[in-house]
Amino acid sequence: MEAVRAVSRILILDCGSQFTQLIARRVREAHVYCEIHPPTRSLAWIREWNPSGIILSGGPSSVTDEGAPSFEAGILDLAPVLGVCYGMQWIAHAQGGAVVGGGGREYGRAEVQVVEPAGLFAGFDAGEKTTVWMSHGDHVEVAPPGFVVTARSDRVIAGFRHETKPIHAIQFHSEVHHTVRGAELIQNFLFGVCGCSPDWTPGHFIDIEVEKIRAMVGDKHVICGLSGGVDSSVAAALVHKAIGDQLTCIFVDTGMLRLHEREQVERLMGQHLGIKLVTVRAEDRFLDALAGVDEPEQKRRIIGHTFIDVFEDAAAREGKGAAFLVQGTLYPDVIESVSAKGGPSATIKTHHNVGGLKADMTFKLIEPLRELFKDEVRNVGRELGLPEVLVGRHPFPGPGLAIRVLGALEKGVLDTLRQADAIYLEEIRAAGLYDVIWQAFAVFLPVRSVGVMGDGRTYEHVVALRAVTSTDGMTADWFAFPPEVLARISSRIINEVTGVNRVVYDVSSKPPATIEWE
Repeated sequence: MEAVRAVSRILILDCGSQFTQLIARRVREAHVYCEIHPPTRSLAWIREWNPSGIILSGGPSSVTDEGAPSFEAGILDLAPVLGVCYGMQWIAHAQGGAVVGGGGREYGRAEVQVVEPAGLFAGFDAGEKTTVWMSHGDHVEVAPPGFVVTARSDRVIAGFRHETKPIHAIQFHSEVHHTVRGAELIQNFLFGVCGCSPDWTPGHFIDIEVEKIRAMVGDKHVICGLSGGVDSSVAAALVHKAIGDQLTCIFVDTGMLRLHEREQVERLMGQHLGIKLVTVRAEDRFLDALAGVDEPEQKRRIIGHTFIDVFEDAAAREGKGAAFLVQGTLYPDVIESVSAKGGPSATIKTHHNVGGLKADMTFKLIEPLRELFKDEVRNVGRELGLPEVLVGRHPFPGPGLAIRVLGALEKGVLDTLRQADAIYLEEIRAAGLYDVIWQAFAVFLPVRSVGVMGDGRTYEHVVALRAVTSTDGMTADWFAFPPEVLARISSRIINEVTGVNRVVYDVSSKPPATIEWE
């Protein structure tokens, strides 16, 4: 049932809010372990999971809607509870309060006044006003019997608590950064109400995972799919720490890597870390399998299946009968692929590390990073002693450049994108911006545009540039480049990359867009 055991652990039950993952981020930032699960978890399951506290998320439903998320009433007696938005409304409805729709609708920034400066609002002053983020249609008109109002906005009850039980609720979203003291409110719940300890640290995680991997693997051999990115590299280093030479890393050159990436991986992982590394050159095999395919999900599935085929071939030669396959799957991959472990949040897309595997594959999976966000992975990598040049690398998707070419794949197109992407990253580094940007990459578009080069008319390809700032990839803002940097990047790509005569910049944030284009 559980992926990790920490002394303190918070259970987040997802009622469908677009912000549920942000709740998890705020809890993890306070060094407390948490997991997101659907609201259908039974009392017996929750009791066995043994949470230090429970958070009921927001969601788009009305509590009176047929099929709206609901919980067994006994959940309020299992552990301290925090209801957020819909979670607050469910508590009010279940405990005999009044929840109504319409007139109290609030979206965006609002001011709430603290009525009781204790509990969630410890550290505030009585009567203090603070800026929060509201996003609700329904609201609590009357608090349930036995509950005390702790905060109000001009229009609605913004917070309440039970008189004697550790049950707290707020109408606004403390997890959103627009709520000025939101992190403080969540920490008051974690430490003041639940009595949690900040024991979720990289060192603690490594100790737990090393012990678990050793118990799982025994004396068997393990294969790791190494891409050279942060996730697979940290996963490989962690498993290597646990079982040493029982691990063989296989690096598959799919033909969809960045410029000189194979050489960098061989140098860093094989020579620097002393991990047994086997390189497989499989460019033709992947391109043949992907010929004529332009649908993104189909690309991902083909790449995932071909990847495993290559692995099985390599394992037969090099893996000494390996029984396990290591993958660098992260928590955002899991959330986006399986909708918060079965909850109401919408599935976004299938990730290569989650949905691309064959149902009949012979390997058992080891996914030691499955419950981590990207920034936590980087910190684990640093704790393991990986070089900063590797730990600080921008994320790179499992399917590689295949999902950065919109449309069918050809070697010439991939080479064009590789060159454009290398120039882009080189100029970002030269401008001192690489570590400021969370992820940057070029995209090859399936369109041509008219241009003039020299004295002649051209009709050539368009490359889009993407750069975002983020903490973990769950949300992201486009990066505001200095104009002169963009101008230099565009000029170099158009002048140095044959077949490109136009460069555009993507100014979409996530949401509503995703970071990758496919």
